[in-house]
Amino acid sequence: MSPTILPVRRERGLQGRHVLIGVLAFFAIVFLANGAMMYEAISTHSGLVAREPYRKGLYYNERIAADERQARLGWKNVVELSRDGRVVVALVDEEGRPVAGMKLAVLIGRPSTDRRDVRLTLSETEPGRYEGKTTPLDAGNWLFALEVRADARADQPLYRARRRLWLKR
Repeated sequence: MSPTILPVRRERGLQGRHVLIGVLAFFAIVFLANGAMMYEAISTHSGLVAREPYRKGLYYNERIAADERQARLGWKNVVELSRDGRVVVALVDEEGRPVAGMKLAVLIGRPSTDRRDVRLTLSETEPGRYEGKTTPLDAGNWLFALEVRADARADQPLYRARRRLWLKR
């Protein structure tokens, strides 16, 4: 009688396809986690970074108090900025009367860089109307920051305004 040969059953251990699936799953988890973190970082960060954030944080409460004082004043401003560099600011109180005798300082610059920032002190040409002149400005997006003080030596401004202005071609 001839012996019957039974098929030998191999132990099923770690095989190549198991290693491949493990490596692919690992990198899929890493890519998903990185993608989620990139999405959160990009969607929540405005891109603006404060200069000296620690120092600004120390004076946060004073800034809130200054904003409340400014809101009580009720002042409004109208800004005209032209391509030839002419800057006109009209400042009125809550009843529409001109606010005269103030010292106005202006900063004009690009949102993405401070290389071409221009600082101006405006002169009062008539009550509540302040004018200044700088070099001609290119078309595009400009940041305009205004600080109004009762006198040039005043520590804190009475009124601040900041806005983006678009100059057309």
